[in-house]
Amino acid sequence: MAEHGTTRFEQVILPHLDDAYTLARYLLRDQHDAQDAVQESVLRALRYFEGFRGEDARAWLLTIVRNYCFTWKKGRRVDRSTMPFTDDETIEIADVQATDDLAIQSSESERIQAAVDALPAELKEVIVLRELSELSYREISEVVGIPIGTVMSRLSRARNRLADALGADSRKAS
Repeated sequence: MAEHGTTRFEQVILPHLDDAYTLARYLLRDQHDAQDAVQESVLRALRYFEGFRGEDARAWLLTIVRNYCFTWKKGRRVDRSTMPFTDDETIEIADVQATDDLAIQSSESERIQAAVDALPAELKEVIVLRELSELSYREISEVVGIPIGTVMSRLSRARNRLADALGADSRKAS
């Protein structure tokens, strides 16, 4: 790829890496697998960038990430019952109140993460693309390859299931 093509790739594709990682993280449920998936997806995007016609770059990249994640999951079944080994250092706690607030916030985040993870794949991907990556219905339709009406119905079902899983108090009053 010529220098100009590489520069254009960096300008067009690289700003969307966070969205690519977010989608991969939710689809694969593992940060390391998600990092690998994004890396492979970006390499594929670079390899086929000459065929990119200038449409929505974020949707194009997320489509590659989505397809790679589903292909990867089909080909690899990993035992997730083992605990990862880490040798993180112990962190001293200076403010107990701030620690309590962080613990509550972390607990809520884990609860939401678990509720999203429990969704079927077709509902999970549309809710992640809409709420976390902030894609439009049209962009989600392009990424997932379904009609906009189907995107809307899947989002509705996903939101209802999340509200049910998180409790009635999490529903917004209409």
